[in-house]
Amino acid sequence: MITTNPKFTDLLKLIEWPEPPSPLKDFTFSTDPKICDYHLLNPQDTYKVGETLEVVITARDHNGHVKEWGGDFFQAKLHSPELKAGVTGQVKDYGNGSYLATFLLPWTGLAHVHIRLIHSSEAVDILKKKRESYPEKVYFRGFFHLNGISEEVECNLKMTRKDVCRYKDPVSGDVWECVKPRQLPCDSWVYHAMGGYREVTNKMENLFLNLTSKLTVCRPGQEPPKPSGFYYKDIWTSLTCWSRHFPSPPDALDCVKGKDIHMFGDSTLRQWFEYLEKFIPSLKRIDLHVNYQSGPLLAVDPNAGLAIRWRGHGLPLRTTKTMISDLHYEVAHLVEIGGGPHTIVLLTLWAHFTTFPVSVYLDRLERVRQAIASLLFRSPETKVIIKSANTGYKSIYGSDWLSLQLDILLRATFKGMGVIIIDAWDMKSCHYLPDNIHPGPPVIQNEVDLVLSYICPK
Repeated sequence: MITTNPKFTDLLKLIEWPEPPSPLKDFTFSTDPKICDYHLLNPQDTYKVGETLEVVITARDHNGHVKEWGGDFFQAKLHSPELKAGVTGQVKDYGNGSYLATFLLPWTGLAHVHIRLIHSSEAVDILKKKRESYPEKVYFRGFFHLNGISEEVECNLKMTRKDVCRYKDPVSGDVWECVKPRQLPCDSWVYHAMGGYREVTNKMENLFLNLTSKLTVCRPGQEPPKPSGFYYKDIWTSLTCWSRHFPSPPDALDCVKGKDIHMFGDSTLRQWFEYLEKFIPSLKRIDLHVNYQSGPLLAVDPNAGLAIRWRGHGLPLRTTKTMISDLHYEVAHLVEIGGGPHTIVLLTLWAHFTTFPVSVYLDRLERVRQAIASLLFRSPETKVIIKSANTGYKSIYGSDWLSLQLDILLRATFKGMGVIIIDAWDMKSCHYLPDNIHPGPPVIQNEVDLVLSYICPK
């Protein structure tokens, strides 16, 4: 341990940093940068050069709760890539999970607010304690030579061992220590070099410190953050996982070849079927002579060993005149699927339930949940992908509020089950196209690309 000179007390006050109320053993209570949010304080329609812009930052933990203490290390900037301009923001910590970033407005034109969490308060606490307790986490080497004898030892500012060589610079007074060589005297020290890095953190501490790590590959069980991604130049970038894009038919076909794909849902899921059928020329529709609105629909590519099926979920289903024998409940099919690494199940269930009491929907979800749980138990390598609700309804028979209610229940029902949730709500609601229950082609393409990212994560 390196002690601090008492005369530096006043200076040390300048770098005092708030500490968490107690050491946290559960990572989920630390700050989650994906769901922190910020908003303009007293926003104006226009701002003048020389004025200031104030932004309130709210820190939230991984459970979505507002933090009750401060200490998070945020960096803020106001910038304009178009103008190649930028200025830093000053961040004030209120100590209760909220922060105020203040920016000077020095130029005319566009400006973008950029807030970044560098370290959570919990990570800062680890950094501080390790800095003080383990100064030898970076170590050095000293090389001693005399009369044909060579020895290599460890060196540092302060060695904890007693048998050391201590070197004090006669001019500056700086001190350096090395472990005393077994054979050679201290004055035979000739060379210095970097030694290495010691591991001084455990797995839990590493988890806190790696908050800004890269996204992982897309895999089942990941819960989408809010927001779950963003569009730029009509390309969706997921903030849940490292999403891929499949710009050409061969790319998509290479991903789904050999797959047996089952789709159960409504017309918003049928759009995925239609996209793949049109995008991959080798997929050929088999005419089953049924009502197109309810299915079943089937497209195959025998050479690629690919089969894609879509059918409407069971009643209630808003469709034109359809034979009862063609209307099957999704659970009845789920229990008949053997599953395995080549089986993909895609499901959505919400749009046709907005006019019924919530209890009806919950009963249906529970039966589907049990069927999927059984499928994953007998065939854990099966990929089950669930499409969330999306916006576009604007009437008493189906409004976005009603859809949101069901969407919350849908996500909660399958949470923790090892299924994949495609956040169509975010992907639809933030796009520039006019709001419609059936998203336009750019949205569908990005949704399908995200689905394929889970099927083929590498």
